[in-house]
Amino acid sequence: MKLALFLFAAVALAQPPPVRILIAYHSETGNTEKMAQAIRKGAASVEGVEVTLRKTVDVKDQEILQADGIIVGTPVQWSNVTAETKRFLDRVGAVLWKAKTNGDGRTAGAFCTGGGVAMGKDVARLSILSALLTMRFTVIGGVDDSGFGTLGPEATTGPDGHGVGDKEQKEAQNFGERFASMTRKLHR
Repeated sequence: MKLALFLFAAVALAQPPPVRILIAYHSETGNTEKMAQAIRKGAASVEGVEVTLRKTVDVKDQEILQADGIIVGTPVQWSNVTAETKRFLDRVGAVLWKAKTNGDGRTAGAFCTGGGVAMGKDVARLSILSALLTMRFTVIGGVDDSGFGTLGPEATTGPDGHGVGDKEQKEAQNFGERFASMTRKLHR
């Protein structure tokens, strides 16, 4: 019995800790939340990865500190992130500052939804990534492994768009899987 417990403990200790990914999002109409859920599905499909999905207002400071990678999602307002998303990014910086650490060794990603075809989705994602780059995170973009990519997944949800349909959810899922795989590679 003691030998079995010892072997079990030895195997458990030999297992590397899971890579932790935090997906934090702000959603007003449910569209950004749909994208976040698809990203979570993709990230959770990668072995050795633990994913936490939270609304930005519900993220705990400890979750920020424990995250090996953070993906932030926002709806677009006035060609930029929402005020709530900006508050979250400020909080990430404050939590890291208080803990006397930064984003070194951590990965970052961004996604968004916006009503119009060209209403600032690129600017919103760049705002998120700029803040996290300033905190010294490493950015992971792209929505697939084609060798080229984007700043992260997006969806056009207004009258001229298709909303968060199958295509947008598949791209978000692919991004989640790519983000988790790259984060895991960087941490192993």
